[in-house]
Amino acid sequence: MIADANLPIFFAGLMALSIIVYAILDGYDLGVGILLPLNNDQQADQMIASIGPFWDANETWLVLAVGLLLIAFPSAHNVILKALYIPSAIMLVGLILRGVAFDFRAKVAQVNKHRWNQIFKLGSWIASASQGYMLGSFVMGFEDSFMAYSFAALSAVGVTCAYALIGSTWLILKTTDDLQLRAIKWAKRMGKISFIGIIAVCIANPLINQFVFERWTTPPFAYFMAIVPFVCFTLLFIGNLVLKQLPLKDDSGCWLPFLITVVVFVFCFCGLAFSFYPYVVPGELTIWDAASAPESLRFILYGALIVIPCILAYTVFSYRVFWGKVEDLRYY
Repeated sequence: MIADANLPIFFAGLMALSIIVYAILDGYDLGVGILLPLNNDQQADQMIASIGPFWDANETWLVLAVGLLLIAFPSAHNVILKALYIPSAIMLVGLILRGVAFDFRAKVAQVNKHRWNQIFKLGSWIASASQGYMLGSFVMGFEDSFMAYSFAALSAVGVTCAYALIGSTWLILKTTDDLQLRAIKWAKRMGKISFIGIIAVCIANPLINQFVFERWTTPPFAYFMAIVPFVCFTLLFIGNLVLKQLPLKDDSGCWLPFLITVVVFVFCFCGLAFSFYPYVVPGELTIWDAASAPESLRFILYGALIVIPCILAYTVFSYRVFWGKVEDLRYY
């Protein structure tokens, strides 16, 4: 049984798991939306079909992360929601546009499908940029300054490009022929931009936050933090070499760029999380300060131990059922 003092750590771990799984799963389908071509309806249909069985369920992990924050760390939820109310509302608008466009594009006359493709693409851009802006605001400790807003805007661009990267590698995995070749070009371009973005964050983050600077430069933590950018840069370099060799005979290795990008996402997230641990609100609230009463956390624990494995099992099952190359888009 988990001790009372360790319950906040356990729930922080569950919330971190939810966030990184969401960033990977919904990240690739947001990326597909960002890359959606407006000059080729056939390829647009293929791209929509590649995320069709998954995209709605992927957002479950965002709901889970926000729910855990509300229930397990209510005081932090109040601070974060107050600071991010407007970008959160804008993100929801983007997600709603995506949901509406996804269904309407299948039911309108062919001549009007292009308009809903535009709306789906716009919603993907809005949701991705909003999430990046919120991440930048969090890193800046929700400061109200020109530097904070500038960093948040830079973060919005970086997260959008990162989602486009993982979306393009997903398309390499799921598609063939001309669309796959196009996805390879997208992945090369977005990989280079993401490389620059990681460098920018590694430089800016410790300079704007004294706590992060100390964490990154004080042994033994500094040794771990040095590994994160090294692994990310190495993987992005290897990924670029792999992309230059694709597509291979029998489409072997098409899964490798996506796997590399997933590992980069995980290392970037671990580096970010470790930079601020144990703060759930940078410089203001630790996970122990913000945690609910131990009795409440223990009660919630029993539900979490049932619900989260069910979500994981459903996720694995759905990807297993719909694995393989994408087929023509069909609506039943």
